[in-house]
Amino acid sequence: MEKLPKIAFPIIIVVVVLFVLIAKSAVTIDSGEAGVLFKTFGEGVVTDEPPMGEGFHIVAPWNKVYIYEVRQQELFEKMKVLSSNGLEIQIDASAWYEPVYKDLGNLHQSLGQNYLQRVIMPSIRSAARSVVGRYTPEQLYSSKRDAIQDEIFEETKKILEKQYVQLNEVLVRDVTLPNTIKEAIERKLRQEQESLEYEFRLVTAEKEAQKQIIEAEGKAKSNKILSASLTDKILQDKGIEATMKLSESPNSKVIVIGSGDSGLPIILGNQ
Repeated sequence: MEKLPKIAFPIIIVVVVLFVLIAKSAVTIDSGEAGVLFKTFGEGVVTDEPPMGEGFHIVAPWNKVYIYEVRQQELFEKMKVLSSNGLEIQIDASAWYEPVYKDLGNLHQSLGQNYLQRVIMPSIRSAARSVVGRYTPEQLYSSKRDAIQDEIFEETKKILEKQYVQLNEVLVRDVTLPNTIKEAIERKLRQEQESLEYEFRLVTAEKEAQKQIIEAEGKAKSNKILSASLTDKILQDKGIEATMKLSESPNSKVIVIGSGDSGLPIILGNQ
């Protein structure tokens, strides 16, 4: 009985040591994350093997595991850049990015866990300055937003190509101009719209006038053809036909006096 405490004491120490070692050796990697192993007594960061995936892992207690989020992430940026004529423009943009999974060890070795601040943010700002500097404020405000969005994406992607980071999309959410420039552009756009409407009314009026001229010419041509077809013989026949119909009426008295210069009889009638 007296020896029991002496035996139990080293056992307790061993158990505690084992518990500490297991606690330091156990690594749990959550969903959407991956781990980079650093071997303290080896070659350092492991770059020739895939990163450690999700789940529970046991590593040597003297080694370290650096956890990275490998899901797509979003960066919001407000940038002040200059247009082609030197005016300051504010661009509100966001970027979707993620680390290249298979190169996570290289990313950790070359850039570390703060790679967002080291390469992604400077790359987007540099690309935005370069792209916006090619356009005037009018172009940025009206028709070129999609173009600058695509160009910023392409230029940023090119910069990040060898940085072990994958850029998925760049979205330009807003372009803010100085109030004076914005108002001037809006006035110009309104004037252009009014000018287009006026030109449309002129074209419509011209087409309507041409239509009326064509109709008038058609009527004149028709009357000319009709007049040419009405010979003296036709007029005389029409007069005789009218006289016959009038004479058939029981309530009419017809007096034929003679014929006029046209050869038609002059008819007087009453009821």
